Amino acid sequence: MTKDVVPGVKVAVVGVTGAVGTEMVAVLHDRKFPLTDLRLFASARSAGKTVETPFGTKTIEEFTVDAVAECDIALLAVSGDFSLEYAPQLAARGVTVIDNSSAFRYDADKPLVVPEINPQAIGDSKIIANPNCTTAILVVALAPLHKEFGLKRVIVSTYQASSGAGAEGMKELEDETRVALEGGQAGNKVFAHPLPFNLIPHIDKFQDNGYTKEEMKVTWETRKIMGLPDLPVSCTAVRIPILRAHSEAATLETEKPVDVARAREVLATAPGVKLVDDTASNAYPMPLNASGKYDVEVGRIRKNVVFGDHGLDIFVCGDQLLKGAALNAVQIAECVVAGKVR
Repeated sequence: MTKDVVPGVKVAVVGVTGAVGTEMVAVLHDRKFPLTDLRLFASARSAGKTVETPFGTKTIEEFTVDAVAECDIALLAVSGDFSLEYAPQLAARGVTVIDNSSAFRYDADKPLVVPEINPQAIGDSKIIANPNCTTAILVVALAPLHKEFGLKRVIVSTYQASSGAGAEGMKELEDETRVALEGGQAGNKVFAHPLPFNLIPHIDKFQDNGYTKEEMKVTWETRKIMGLPDLPVSCTAVRIPILRAHSEAATLETEKPVDVARAREVLATAPGVKLVDDTASNAYPMPLNASGKYDVEVGRIRKNVVFGDHGLDIFVCGDQLLKGAALNAVQIAECVVAGKVR
């Protein structure tokens, strides 16, 4: 029997002890999501612990399908293997599952959603995929430009924060930076190499084509979200030694001639975008300013000298724990609720 989601929904956050799960709770409160009950789930190791949240003191419960099935919406901040096993079971019990892992992103029958771009894709789906954080940040800027000028190809380099590897990644950066500053040799367990004072052009596993899976996610997911299955997208993903917010330099070849002033106008009014593009005042997107913010900053907008009148360069910066994860998931939940209000 399928549940109808109505105002005053019961929400479960599964994987609440991680960086994304924590942010999901904060975003639900900040956006005044219309819930009547919030339940927090994690592994048996964390069950029974109390945590302070914007909703007050909450006790973490051990995850079981039966317990989460008592809720209307489940926000999953867990591994892909966990999602593959349990999301279909929850969906079969009538729960609307919004999954932050990569488990269902490439399934033809599962919507991959960025609400500013393709909320209509949600339909009546009971399992909805949240995009890769890098992709979510990028497409918020690409979509309005595609609508105005048409995209022919996209070449992007990413500069990704340590928190893209979760709380463990941030801790390793902080701990090993202290080691290096005290004259020691920084080590690494989370990352392929020591990250302090370094850049690592390697995120996720290398594929047969020489790209990493992280890089290919940007290609696959951009195409699916934007409904452009043949769009050429090439990405180089780089891990950088900062705590929060991903940055991306994108070169776009367009179908129509580009007017830079018009591009700025389009981005200035695009949902989810904050235009930060005043080089005379040294104003441009930076992780320091984008961290903790909902909007994706876009700037350094200029005509590309290679593609000429049909080329545009932009620099994008967004908080990958928010728009790249928790915020986007909650926005999807808001769309689900709005679509089911009687």
